[in-house]
Amino acid sequence: MKVAILDGYVDEPSCLGVPPYVAPYPRYIYGMLKCLKIEAEYVTIDLYRQSKEIQNKLSSFDLVVVIAGIAVPGKYLGGKPLSLKELYSLRFKKSVLVGPITLELTKKDRKNLEYLEYEIVDFPFEEKLFEYLIKFLKRDAKFSLDKFAILGSEVVKKHPEYPYLICEIESYRGCYWGKCSFCIERIHGEPEMRNPKAVLDEIESLYNTGIRHFRLGRQTDFLTYMADFSYDVPKPNAEFMKSFHREIWKRCPKIKVLHLDNINPKTIAEYPGESEKIIKTIVTHQTPGNVAAMGLESADERVIKQNNLAANVDEVRFAIESINKYGRFVGYNGLPYFLPGINFVIGLKGETKKTFEKNFEFLKEILDAGLLLRRINIRQVKIFENTPMHKFGYKNVNRHKKYFKSFKKRVREEIDKPMLKKLVPVGRKLVNLRCEVNDKRITYARQLATYPLLVGVIGKYEKNTFLDARVIDYGMRSIMAIEPLNINSAEPWQLEYLISKKLVAKVILNRPYKSIEDVKEVLKDNFQRVKDFIYV
Repeated sequence: MKVAILDGYVDEPSCLGVPPYVAPYPRYIYGMLKCLKIEAEYVTIDLYRQSKEIQNKLSSFDLVVVIAGIAVPGKYLGGKPLSLKELYSLRFKKSVLVGPITLELTKKDRKNLEYLEYEIVDFPFEEKLFEYLIKFLKRDAKFSLDKFAILGSEVVKKHPEYPYLICEIESYRGCYWGKCSFCIERIHGEPEMRNPKAVLDEIESLYNTGIRHFRLGRQTDFLTYMADFSYDVPKPNAEFMKSFHREIWKRCPKIKVLHLDNINPKTIAEYPGESEKIIKTIVTHQTPGNVAAMGLESADERVIKQNNLAANVDEVRFAIESINKYGRFVGYNGLPYFLPGINFVIGLKGETKKTFEKNFEFLKEILDAGLLLRRINIRQVKIFENTPMHKFGYKNVNRHKKYFKSFKKRVREEIDKPMLKKLVPVGRKLVNLRCEVNDKRITYARQLATYPLLVGVIGKYEKNTFLDARVIDYGMRSIMAIEPLNINSAEPWQLEYLISKKLVAKVILNRPYKSIEDVKEVLKDNFQRVKDFIYV
């Protein structure tokens, strides 16, 4: 029996699986199959597109499990997710479709896909898929997600980006708030915690396969993992969090990245003391460049009320201040240890032209107060059938397109750029940048992190080259950087990013230089400005 897993990638409010991130789903499914005595193939959609050989091979398999679904669309550098349109073009003997993509299927889609031999397993899919596999493979075993997570950890070695992967670790699923009009997390029901020992075992298992980068994601609020849920707003467990983090490092002492994903600002506002202790634990026991994605969604009280959003403006502002208090200090990789990120969702009920003004005013207040935001995410709402937004539809998205574009442009120019200049001033050295895509004279690189900065590095570098570079300029949501240049061998076009063409000609005419003092004589007043970017 030949079975394959085709990873078309996922992106959800609490889970990221587009390279270099790996969602838990491929590991769970691989573990299920291994438990049922099947050694499955694992292929990413990008690799599948590139290889005719792989396409022919999978077409002969008895079963292909396809994972897909972009619930919160974004721009991706590391891979191109599988779309519903492309899904129709895939042809297999028999296939099972899983993931958040099933939430957006119409009745017509379902009928067409079934005609194409797709078995649709609705999201969340794990237990239902396991039952299907037992029947299809005619095997027997008990369902255990914790067991599957460990059995499936070795699948990461089959990923084309291995070992440069960030493994998403699920601590719990579901949302205690569960009222936001647009969010699909409600589909998981009440929060269901994973046993901390099982989570630690999974991290250790992945570590033993060679993984060194981890993201404690796949939960709606990291602060409430193993919290006391007898309260309306769960009370965080600071002592547990400290011992949990210590145990991670005890088992996996050479981790390079340990980051998180979501934090609910309401938790910080409701329990400032306990939250402050956990923030200190995060700063101490996780790695620099960390980001807490927080859902403000809207700074308009009317929108907050009509969409049952979790936190109000004052609570979000307090949470931003709390994280800044301990997390804004710069770490060894060139970025602050731990900062908040803010999410805006456009097109919600109650939104008017004034909503965009209030959103901008909120961000301007944060900037003027000297507080740091690592990331401002602005997206239009994506509506799913099982949410309260479904009846309301895309009315406000369509009505407010020009406001959305104007707001986004203004934020990028008037908030993002000044914020980036505070976060990473000119001359700041960013370390361990992984080169991913080369575009003529610029190579796009990122640190392996939860929400990494996009860095355009001056020069041509091979993929998976790791380098350190210093900041020289700023884009909309990205920065330009350059490796220190050997003044005797640097290309003229590289030097032009640092000094004028006239000076470049002068520098080249006076080559070779025996000491930095010789360079200083030629550059004179310009030397101080570029001294950190050159060497002899």
